[in-house]
This record gives sequence, C-alpha cells and structure tokens, in this order.
Amino acid sequence: MALINLEVPAGVYRNGTDLQSMGRWRDASLIRWIDGTMRPVGGWRTRSSTATNAIPRGMHTWIDNSNDRWIGTGTYNKLYVYSETGTQYDITPSGLTAGREDAVSFTGYGGSTYGNYAYGIARPDTIRIQPATSWNLQSWGEYLLANNEDDGKVYEWQLNTGTIAAQVANAPINNRNIVVTAERFLFCLGAGGNPRKVQWSDREDNTTWTPAATNEAGDLELETNGQIVAGMNVRGQTLILTTTDAHVANYIGPPYVYGIERVGSSCGLAANLSYATVDAGCFWMGVHAFYAYTGGGVQEIQSDVSDYVFNDINRGQISKAFAMSNGNYGEIWWFYPSAASTENDRYVTYNYVENTWSIGTLARTAGADRGAFRQPMMADPSDKKIYEHEVGFEYG
Repeated sequence: MALINLEVPAGVYRNGTDLQSMGRWRDASLIRWIDGTMRPVGGWRTRSSTATNAIPRGMHTWIDNSNDRWIGTGTYNKLYVYSETGTQYDITPSGLTAGREDAVSFTGYGGSTYGNYAYGIARPDTIRIQPATSWNLQSWGEYLLANNEDDGKVYEWQLNTGTIAAQVANAPINNRNIVVTAERFLFCLGAGGNPRKVQWSDREDNTTWTPAATNEAGDLELETNGQIVAGMNVRGQTLILTTTDAHVANYIGPPYVYGIERVGSSCGLAANLSYATVDAGCFWMGVHAFYAYTGGGVQEIQSDVSDYVFNDINRGQISKAFAMSNGNYGEIWWFYPSAASTENDRYVTYNYVENTWSIGTLARTAGADRGAFRQPMMADPSDKKIYEHEVGFEYG
C-alpha cells in the first residue's frame, strides 16, 4: 500500500471548534517546530538539591565582575541566591513584610449573601483581588536589586554570602515594581504608594532620589486610567505597562531627564511577570489577548490558541502567570494556571521567528533564559527546586 504524505501546517491551532481546526495540529505537549518540522522540547535535570521554603515566584540570573554566576529567586516571605554550584543562601532582608503564596479575593463562597445572584452568572466585579506575591529582580551592575509589591521596599545584595540584602538608602517605599534603565537609572514604579507615579534615582547612584541642579533624579506621573504593573528595557527605551495601557519613557536629558508617551491602549498586562523581552521587542500576556511592542506602537498578536488559553484560565490566580524567553529557539513561554488548577500547570509558547504556537502541560512558577548559564532555569512548584532545562530528553 502506498504511503500518503500528510502536509499538516506547523504549529497548534486551537481556536473555535474541532471542525474549524481540521487539517491542523489541535493538541500537543513538549513539542516545537523548527523550520516547519516537529521536534521534541528538551528535558530537564535538577540544578540545586536544596528547596526553597515555599513556591518560588520570580527569577534572575547574572554574572558578577569575577565571572561567578548567580541565580536569584524569592518566595512570598523569603529571598534566596544560588551560586553556580547550586549552593543556596538565604538573603531575606531584615523586617521583610510577608506577602501571599496564593491570590486572595472574596468574590467566591462567602463573598456575598446566599442566593443573591442567578446560578451560573458571575458576581459583580466589586472586590479587588490581592495578587500572589512575586519578586521583581534586576541587576545593578554586579549587584542584585529586589522588590515585591507586598513589601514595597527596594533591596540590594552586594554578593557577600555572609550578609543579607539591605534596603537601598533613601529609595521610595510602597513601590509596585522596579526597573533599571539602559541609561543606568533606577526606576521605582508606583512609587510611594501612588499607582501612577514613576520616580527615578540619579544616574549611576541609586541612593540619590531628591531632585537638585547637581543630579538627574526626578519623577513623573502617568496619564492613565489604570495602575502601573511592570517596566522593562526594550530597544533602547523603557516600556511601562499598566493594567490598561502601555507607555514609553525616553531619556531627554536635563532638566526634564525623561519624557513619557503612551504607545498603546486596551493592552494591559495580566500579571506582574507575564512579559518577556528579546531583541525583537517585548511580548506579554494581557487579560484576553497577547501583545507585542517592537518600537512605534503596541500590536495585538494574532494567536492560533487564544481561545484555548483565555477560555480555560483561572482568573482568580492569573497573577501567578509568568513569561520567559527561550532565545535558542526564538520562543516566548507563558506558564499559567488552568481553570481547574490554583497553580501554574500549563504553558503556551509563541515562536516569533516562525510565527507558530504550541501548548502543553508543565508546572513551572519562575524562570530565566540562558545567558549567565548555558541553559534556561525554571522552578518547580511541587518540590520547590530549580531545574536546568533543554538538557537531553529526560522529563522527570
């Protein structure tokens, strides 16, 4: 019997009904497409045998001036670093305010009077969800900067494994996020508890925050209906994402130092860490779609799997979603909790080089692309350990 060659287009298509995806791949896990050919995703192995005290959320890898490599990560109440050999050090700052391992809201059982709404109809959006705690980790030269919204302070760790991270002197408190700009300014986002305020230190000096004729410290307030969520460096600019729109901060020099303009609307960020930056730009998960900023303006990414993702996601725990790049394959990975789970149990990937999508099942809560290390690193919520990925084909 003659064999029939099946010409199935690359990538998963999961929008609409089964009939609509006829002739396409509809389900998948741990596979990718390279040059139009299906390949397996690499396996993983343990990087450190020492677990964190709780589920890690937020990860950063970097190389110091002595060419030593480090991994930084944090839980809802701890901050850790790992040496390149996998040795764990607890650098939790003194007086750190503990956050939450899970998002908390009161719109479910007990959130209102019994029988107040029709069965199957979502209750009104009247109570704000308190998100799960995640860490924003940045490099300040060879040092590590750390912040989480629940504590609000900015901390710095200066590579001494015998000391803990210390609060940055004079920096604002009650911050939602931080970002170090390409011009070497430290931005505090949502500074001082103002959800629209951007405040920056003097250039190369993260302890000088009071504007003066002799420095470039300053602040601005965004014109937005939302509140700032995160900031990141994109193609020589500082992109600031809110719950509703996107803004770009451009360095213009004294006396104003920075100018900020809106570059997108109705494109808010779904979670504190649900974005990833690569040379091509910044890609992020919104509440109902995926977006990209590559310079100019924000564009919605047409996704072949958006129905699958956004119709079956736990919106009460969406704050746990995070993204990371996998530069070796031109991919962006998003991990998120499905509707039946309270923890990240699924992923969706976008290959921005070949414009293909894939989906799968994998529980990861934090990660960082290769760079400081040979392979990407990710954290597993079940054993709370860090794994090195894209290694062989052993899948745990």
